[in-house]
Amino acid sequence: MAEAKQMVDALVRDRQGSTIAATAALGGVALIVGLALKALPGRAPASDATPSAGHASPAAAPRTPFDHSAVDEDEARMMLRAMVAATMADGLMDAAERERLYGALAAAKIGAAGRAWLDKELAEPVDVDELAAGVSTPEQAARIYAAARLAIEPDTLQERQFLKMLADALDVPAEAVARFDQELAG
Repeated sequence: MAEAKQMVDALVRDRQGSTIAATAALGGVALIVGLALKALPGRAPASDATPSAGHASPAAAPRTPFDHSAVDEDEARMMLRAMVAATMADGLMDAAERERLYGALAAAKIGAAGRAWLDKELAEPVDVDELAAGVSTPEQAARIYAAARLAIEPDTLQERQFLKMLADALDVPAEAVARFDQELAG
């Protein structure tokens, strides 16, 4: 599925009852990256192509908190899987919620393959251990957690337990979890 980033963007924009949806105009993936960087202060964005000292390219633009160029389709798919798992943490997905998700996908012009993928994930959400197994850096862990946290308003015990288990499995520091909650409150 090559539409993972588009799907993340659509689902973030569709988040109801929040000012987050309004700020997602820059893109859901970029918003998640920015939230993760704010939650992990003092960490520079990881770059696979960091020039060695004295060999910096003058043409290289500085990275911003919302620079999501390092997020590939595989990581966007992990974000989506985390979002779906968080949504399904309480075991409830009523018809209105399902139609809202499908409406967001339709608005983003996600085709039948994307909808079929979402149906499969809703039927069998990934568990926290499987999500954690695909994570290789603290920054990536923060982005995956941010996606899951952004997907829900943790108003049930099951949702809060899911987020705690996910944070533990990803080794997201308690301070970062508190920052996510503070940013996404209201």
